Amino acid sequence: MQRDYKKAILRRARRVVVKIGSQILSSSTGIEEARLEALVSDLAALHDQGKEIVVVSSGAVAAGMTRLGRRERPQSIPEKQALAAVGQIRLMALYERAFGKFTKNVAQVLLTHEDLANRQRYLNAKHTFQMLLASSIISIVNENDTVAVEEMKFGDNDHLSALVATLLEADLLLILSDVAGVYDRDPRLDSDAVLLPLIQDIKDIKSKVIGSSRSVFGTGGMATKIAAAEEAAVAGIPTVITSGLTAGSIPRVFDLKEEIGTIILPDSNRLTNRKHWIAFNLKPAGEVVVDSGAHEALVRKKTSLLPSGVREVRGSFGVGECVRCLDLDGRGFARGLINYSALVLNQIKGLHTSRIEQALGYKPFDEIIHRDDLVLL
Repeated sequence: MQRDYKKAILRRARRVVVKIGSQILSSSTGIEEARLEALVSDLAALHDQGKEIVVVSSGAVAAGMTRLGRRERPQSIPEKQALAAVGQIRLMALYERAFGKFTKNVAQVLLTHEDLANRQRYLNAKHTFQMLLASSIISIVNENDTVAVEEMKFGDNDHLSALVATLLEADLLLILSDVAGVYDRDPRLDSDAVLLPLIQDIKDIKSKVIGSSRSVFGTGGMATKIAAAEEAAVAGIPTVITSGLTAGSIPRVFDLKEEIGTIILPDSNRLTNRKHWIAFNLKPAGEVVVDSGAHEALVRKKTSLLPSGVREVRGSFGVGECVRCLDLDGRGFARGLINYSALVLNQIKGLHTSRIEQALGYKPFDEIIHRDDLVLL
């Protein structure tokens, strides 16, 4: 069955985002240059076949550790940032030299979460990528660890790779892992773990993937890769997760006769680009707790959120910021752009829309969150 889906996906996969984690590029002694060069050779071959390639690569901190002779990954954010500043130069030099052997031009793109959360900067980044792709230049993307803080704690660029794939409306997200794909259990702990060659519903499998293995250099685990695949799936983008440690794994992914790794199919209920941006690019600035009636109306009837359904306001947020919607049991089920600040919302929560003007002296909106600005999770 995997082979049939694989043929359908890969035949139309022209624009591919490839995520290479630090666990692929590094060992306990630092950056594995031979492995990087082997991966670049495979990527250059894909590029020669007419594929548009964007690489999301970790490894700056690991490269910095190697350069400075450090053996243990630092714990403090400033130390990691300093090592990333040293290592990013080294990492890009390795990529430029390796791709240069195949007469390929590369570009460095450093991003932070804030770059993609700000709508204007998001669009600016998209335009830059489009120009690089049109010029047949291979972008090497990494987080701008020198200025990023919270982002360095999570995901080893898995989340970033999904955001980039969505930004570019890629045809495929390829995540190279240190295991052969997604298993029903952690293969490092259970020798009877079974590889799942095909996942048709990512949400169904997500809760079962609990293992979060870590290496000395990386910060990601399979859970973050599954989360990235889910982000891609709701944007209509399929994902392949396979080992990047096995020689020739990239060409095997694109060989229609081969069955390799795990293919995660896109969600049939695809989010629009704007709603995907709300759901995954923005960080919630606060929360609103809604009653059972509002919860049912939002989930089943796809309505807007009105003040009468709001029970509690948490956090300090302004107009237009992203907030999480929680049910009475504290479960998050939606995100949206709020029409009222937390201060004002506390004055009108629980009120019918007809009473907003009486309470405030004005009424800019009937809705707390309009359904066009609301994303169910």
